[in-house]
Amino acid sequence: MTVQGHCDPAFGAVREVFERHFAKGRELGASVSVYQGDRLVVDLWGGVADRRTGRAWESDTPCVAFSCTKAVTAAAAALLAERGLYDPDAPVADWWPEYAVNGKESTTAAHLLSHQAGLPVLDRPTTAQEAADPEFIAGLLAAQAPQWTPGSTHGYHALTYGWLAGEIVRRLSGRPVGEFVREEFAGDLDLWIGAPDEVIERSARLSSTRPGGTDGGDLLTRISDAYLNPESLLNRALNNPDPGKGGFNNPVVLSGGWPAAGMVTTARSLAGFYRDLVGGRIVQPETLRSAIEPRVSGPDQVLLVDSSFGLGFMRPSLTYLVPPAAQRTAFGHTGAGGSIGLGDVEAGIGMAYVMNLMGNALSGDFRAHRLVEAVYASLT
Repeated sequence: MTVQGHCDPAFGAVREVFERHFAKGRELGASVSVYQGDRLVVDLWGGVADRRTGRAWESDTPCVAFSCTKAVTAAAAALLAERGLYDPDAPVADWWPEYAVNGKESTTAAHLLSHQAGLPVLDRPTTAQEAADPEFIAGLLAAQAPQWTPGSTHGYHALTYGWLAGEIVRRLSGRPVGEFVREEFAGDLDLWIGAPDEVIERSARLSSTRPGGTDGGDLLTRISDAYLNPESLLNRALNNPDPGKGGFNNPVVLSGGWPAAGMVTTARSLAGFYRDLVGGRIVQPETLRSAIEPRVSGPDQVLLVDSSFGLGFMRPSLTYLVPPAAQRTAFGHTGAGGSIGLGDVEAGIGMAYVMNLMGNALSGDFRAHRLVEAVYASLT
């Protein structure tokens, strides 16, 4: 399988890892991009975008990136805080009065952004069509009682995060997250939360099994066990709303603008988002520093392993695996099946990897981890 694109010789280790994944059957189609400052030092792609038709993965093939979406939604919320439209540490009820019921009266915006809200699941079954209406889903969540006292602990809000954090954006800007992102900072990036038909048509199609090889299993076996238990918070958090036929290949999901997991993008554009974030083009440096400062770290009530979050951004932990050189400074978000977005202000790095062959890990993937390792090894 031929890998195409360009790679600065100093980052040759990234190309070697990426090519090895294809050679060992660990990829179907994928792309990886790295910015060092404003310089695109890695921009590689290869493989098949759609296993059914054999359509090739091109330089501009977009792909759903699952929870990598959360970092983009977090950036939108950070921009509105920077503009003084809300205080992250003030009660949500200041701008969302309907939310202050059933023990949620003291919930803050920071709780919504750092997975402390206690609403990791929707209490009633919800369809993909209903999930395309952020006002409707926000109304359901506002009426619910939390699973724990908000602010007392944290647990990954796999899908509900998007409508909770997204309500900050929708109420205070008057626009849904996808529209706000495109108008305020996505610019000409190939990055959509609510993709148009022509983007969906050329997007990569997800596949759930690997052809001819495995990736050594999933270290996070407790996550896998919980996922299989229909009564667990994890299972309920991941499977409601129901994406419907085709799962996240369903055009209803990809066009629906799910602000926690529905982003369709290229690796080049997701890396470009982190380039702009690290470069101070989306929010001021002090705003970013505040947003990535860990608000919670430790046992996650949903994932059942340690996780760490700032105001919507993942920090290094078992659910955001990075090499030692990145432990102090890296931030971003992973996506189910293996995708990753990463920024590092100190190293001046913006990186992304997206793929259509779903890995075994819910959050993080050995393929992504090896690519991140290769990036940081190239900096020394």
